[in-house]
Amino acid sequence: MGEFDLIRRFFTRATPRAVLGVGDDCALLQSAPGMQMAISTDMLVAGRHFFADTDPQALGHKALAVNLSDLAACGARPLAFTLALALPQADEAWLAPFAQGLLALADAHGCELIGGDTTRGPLTICITVFGEVPARGANPTAPTSALLRSGAQAGDDIYVSGTLGDAALALRALQGTLVLPTDALAAARVRLERPEPRVALGRALRGVASACADVSDGLLGDLGHILDLSGLGAEVGMDRVLPLLAARAQFPAGAAQFDQQFGAATAQQCVLAGGDDYELVFCAAPAQRAAVAQASAHSATPVTRIGHMQAAPGLRLVDGFGRAVAPQFASFDHFSAARDRPT
Repeated sequence: MGEFDLIRRFFTRATPRAVLGVGDDCALLQSAPGMQMAISTDMLVAGRHFFADTDPQALGHKALAVNLSDLAACGARPLAFTLALALPQADEAWLAPFAQGLLALADAHGCELIGGDTTRGPLTICITVFGEVPARGANPTAPTSALLRSGAQAGDDIYVSGTLGDAALALRALQGTLVLPTDALAAARVRLERPEPRVALGRALRGVASACADVSDGLLGDLGHILDLSGLGAEVGMDRVLPLLAARAQFPAGAAQFDQQFGAATAQQCVLAGGDDYELVFCAAPAQRAAVAQASAHSATPVTRIGHMQAAPGLRLVDGFGRAVAPQFASFDHFSAARDRPT
């Protein structure tokens, strides 16, 4: 099977939104008047971002999900994406489920595959995704209605969508550093291999949230981007974030059994710095609490208020009594990490 046969068989589809799709030197994408294009690129490399034997259908899902999560973080509606794929060989038994997982998620979000590239090489997946947001929103003086990392204000509430830390816990189990009960591992592995991008929540938060980022490399690091670009600090309650590790509640005796078996530091590490959650961390003024609740309900996505923004720089973690907590964790960084972190 040659390169162009591969593309025609697995990745060529109708693209009603694109003026010109797969098959030419460039794709042509029409965006509506008064809209701005949101563009993001992510790369997944075998042995670093995922295990080489990861189920290809799950991998196809995740490859697009991590890009859609970036669109969610700026409140954009997905339009289309391109796929660059390096393959050790053109293995039809691998390509068919990979394409199925990729395109099923694309269809669920109305996101068209409009082009890309294929080559022989170590398994690498690179996707560029295109979305759109209105050029103007609730604030007529703002240059965009997109959610940004830079708009938070002192006093704003801090929220997180969904759950945190289960993907990192599954990674530890798959690497053999801890053993999870069968049901807990199965649930955590879904969070690792099939994250659900919070596109509907991101769009519902336009005009409500003051700042937003997706949690891809860990809560500490991704909230830290909001702090840096907004020029602020924050206080986050550990008693509010630790319950977001769903696996702790799945043990027969609950969180106490989890902490006794693995140590409290394990939960802290996974929730604060584990990464691969692809949830949204966002800020909103206290006056917007009802609107945040409405956005949560409208998108069928639970959100949890975990802290608040402060004028003084720095991120402060506190316990339920307001006492400082100082865990020594850092979010994942590809070039400062001591070793690869295959996911």
